[in-house]
Amino acid sequence: MQQESGFGRFVAGKRSKWITLAVWIIVVGVLSALWPMVNKEVQNNAADLNEDTPSVQAEQVAAEQFSGGSSIPALLVWHRDGGMKDEDVQHVQKLFGDWGSSPLPYQDSVPPFDKMPAQALKAQLSKDQSTLVTPVLFKNDADSDQLKEGVEKLKEQAAKEFGADPFAVKQNAAGEISARVTGPVGISIDAVGLFKNADFKLLMATVVLVLVILLLIYRSPILALIPLVAVGFAYGAISPLLGLMASKGWITVDSQAVSIMTVLLFGAGTDYCLFLVSHFRHLLQAEESKGKALLRAITETSGAIAMSGFTVVLSLLALLLAKYGAYHRFAIPFSVSILVMVIASLTLVPALLAIFGRISFFPFIPRTPEMEEERARRKGKKAHTHRRKKESFVGKWVVTKPWLIVIVTLVVLGGLASFSSQVKFTYDIMSSFPKDMASREGYDTIGKQFSPGELAPVKLMVDTGGQDVLGAKLAELPSVNEVSKPQAGEKNANILAYDIELKMNPYSSEAIDLIPQLRATAEQSLKEAGIASPAEKVWISGQTATQYDTRETGDRDTMVIIPVVIGMITLLLLLYLRSITATVYLVLTVILSYFSALGLGWIIIHYGLGADAIQGAIPLYSFVFLVALGEDYNIFMISSIWKKRKEMPLKQAIKEGVGETSSVITSAGLILAGTFAVLASLPIQVLVQFGIITAVGVLLDTFIVRPFLVPAITTLLGRFAFWPSKHAEVKEGAVRREA
Repeated sequence: MQQESGFGRFVAGKRSKWITLAVWIIVVGVLSALWPMVNKEVQNNAADLNEDTPSVQAEQVAAEQFSGGSSIPALLVWHRDGGMKDEDVQHVQKLFGDWGSSPLPYQDSVPPFDKMPAQALKAQLSKDQSTLVTPVLFKNDADSDQLKEGVEKLKEQAAKEFGADPFAVKQNAAGEISARVTGPVGISIDAVGLFKNADFKLLMATVVLVLVILLLIYRSPILALIPLVAVGFAYGAISPLLGLMASKGWITVDSQAVSIMTVLLFGAGTDYCLFLVSHFRHLLQAEESKGKALLRAITETSGAIAMSGFTVVLSLLALLLAKYGAYHRFAIPFSVSILVMVIASLTLVPALLAIFGRISFFPFIPRTPEMEEERARRKGKKAHTHRRKKESFVGKWVVTKPWLIVIVTLVVLGGLASFSSQVKFTYDIMSSFPKDMASREGYDTIGKQFSPGELAPVKLMVDTGGQDVLGAKLAELPSVNEVSKPQAGEKNANILAYDIELKMNPYSSEAIDLIPQLRATAEQSLKEAGIASPAEKVWISGQTATQYDTRETGDRDTMVIIPVVIGMITLLLLLYLRSITATVYLVLTVILSYFSALGLGWIIIHYGLGADAIQGAIPLYSFVFLVALGEDYNIFMISSIWKKRKEMPLKQAIKEGVGETSSVITSAGLILAGTFAVLASLPIQVLVQFGIITAVGVLLDTFIVRPFLVPAITTLLGRFAFWPSKHAEVKEGAVRREA
């Protein structure tokens, strides 16, 4: 007979259930009162690149040697269909005069357009005289909120000067002048604004989705609320805990991390709750005592839940190895949230189930046959006491046709995985914005009326002893539209700086690929001029150089983190299952599932939604989540098979293990996929793409890998699935544990 869990009595006994609930209430209340919430401690301007990165070092040289070299430009794009009028130009000059004498909040400097003749400024108009681009430089250390404050003041003064707000006018509106803020400042403000506006919408959509799915699956309002209450309590502890860490400077949290953390918490957290809830409901049909049924459910699921959670926590902690700040910043918030959620699933959820008992499942309350008979007798009705054990079609199929299933699933998954080799990546942040976003509209106007490279020129600095040995060679490069005259350094006149305007989008992959070419051209020129150590005397800054280093750093992190995650999961599975064979095929199937998800995601995103490329960060994010969460379902199902094979023939254990876990894993997979799919509803392409790929990956795991491929492989391997552990086959008809 299965021993009852001492841990279960500790958290969900007759008295301890109330103590457990009280402890959670007190902990959440105290933490919320003493420590700040994580939303109050977000930093959206945290550096993503280390100080030893070439573009960061170049920014430091620019700040030291060139006035305004480290400023952040806001490009104001003024546009009037049919041509700018003289009074439009005069208004712009007046505004820049005001900003020159009374700077905007966090403004660094502005060009003296007010001191230029109107004709000189009009000479900077586009060919059709419809568009003018004027820069306002803000301080480099200003965060996005401070930049927004400065830009809001700018818009306010512009509206007063023009008599109407040009920033609120639709572009190409007949007879009206419009304005847009783009460039690094506009992009930064819009990027942060998207995430800030998405937080509440994302939270509400996730809660509603989880609630609806739970109601559809279990048809019980109380049971639907129990996981949500548990997630709510967990978040109540997680938010101040992370807020404290952020306020102390131990971690840095940004809005993107908080948004994805919310989805992860509801999706994965609900899954852990369902593993226990489903088994509890199953046992209530055989055990009259709700207390005994719950204690047994805790005993038989706590190990798998803890192992699953520990796998995800360690996988997410692997992101600490990342050098790229955005990846590194995800590690602690995500791992802490999963850890707290697992604790809530093993303590608070059992306590709530103990408090509500069978009423948790109202109106479809699970009862034993004897209880059904007694209930029918009291009502004077005939009870349907015979409950035939449900046969799992999938479970029966995988043990009778394992070769067919393995071949078919491998062909399907392999075919989808083959599309992953066609995936193209982009680091163009503009492509992740909605088309009607102000900074993107402004950029599109610049691209049509001027050179798109004007959005963010590349600054190349060289120590040539003051000789201009490079300008002509740079201008000859086919990808360069214009090169400024060299500017001597303010502290070291030997350093010359060139502002290079490219012919293409400075955020595009084509522009990023030019950075090594520009560096090679500069170093070769220095070498030909007889200047020693040319590699140490070339610096390239600007958004394109930053994006190049972002790509290189991200590629490095991917090459480091993916093997570490695979290694950790392999080790954990080996310790848990004590089978090399099972560990190998479980890891390989999840990796195959990942590449299949990437391939299917590319089919949807590229061929379905028309995107030319996906954001470069998505493969690593998706891998960490899919491999870790995918193993959750395998662990839960394999745990059931491993337990049953000691009491019945292996094929019967596989059949019943698949059948017993199919409903809970299917519902858990639908909820997890649904919560990630909520990300696809946001107007942020990086989250749309991440949500799609992760959601389809979870669905592939839920409906193909877990129910078909893994048990079919286990069937084919037979006793070798447990190697080097021994498997003693139980003969048909042997005494088996009661359901």
